[in-house]
Amino acid sequence: MTVELNHLDAGGSGTPLIVVHGLLGSADNWRSHVKQWQAERRVVAVDLRNHGRSPHADGMRYEEMADDLLALMDRLDIGRAHLLGHSMGGKVVISLARRAPERVASLIVADIAPVAYGHGHDAVFAGLRRVQSGQPANRREADALLAEHVEDRATRLFLATNLERDDSGGLTLRLGLDQIEAGYPDIMQAPPGEAAFEGPTLVLRGGRSAYVTDDMLPGLYAVLPQAQLVTLETAGHWLHAEQPEAFQAAVNDFLSSLPDAH
Repeated sequence: MTVELNHLDAGGSGTPLIVVHGLLGSADNWRSHVKQWQAERRVVAVDLRNHGRSPHADGMRYEEMADDLLALMDRLDIGRAHLLGHSMGGKVVISLARRAPERVASLIVADIAPVAYGHGHDAVFAGLRRVQSGQPANRREADALLAEHVEDRATRLFLATNLERDDSGGLTLRLGLDQIEAGYPDIMQAPPGEAAFEGPTLVLRGGRSAYVTDDMLPGLYAVLPQAQLVTLETAGHWLHAEQPEAFQAAVNDFLSSLPDAH
């Protein structure tokens, strides 16, 4: 059963750009980019299931998340769109493109390859559980609880975007953390599908990230044979936040090069 996804619709004309966040992110993380892109086209940023303001539901398989996204496109009367996905969101849009290529005008994949990855979020989940049990009254207390498990401050600031006030005035997580943890083995898998996506594709990777290494490129090109690869040399995995201007420029150059640029 599909989930009715929360979304930000910036309006505009032409072929829409749909933006899909990564694991533990949300549409809110993309607001500054949306403001830039909406001058040129309609932009829709989504909250995937168990993230942001979307409902919580069991199942984090890529087929399920792609179905959610297709259902949103149907609800918004979007026949075809440019799809941009970061990290886990990149696997979602690859899954959708392989299943329904007629719905995809182009694909933009940010710092992820269509391969299975090893588990690497144990400390993050432990930190989020500590916040959940610690019931912080403010963001300083929440950061201290996260810091018991997550050393990197930038990662803690990113995770803190999932905090919201509850009815008692304290801070709580808006994530479906139980569902995400239960579905984590599926999140780490390669996006499903047999066919390659033959449409125009941009793959952006961070030069300081290990998510799209050179030895993954043969597998990437097998799934995305038309991919143009752009490396932002000084960026890590959150390349859109670390190098926002270069990221936007790469996306804009790619979209403007397409036959249906608008």
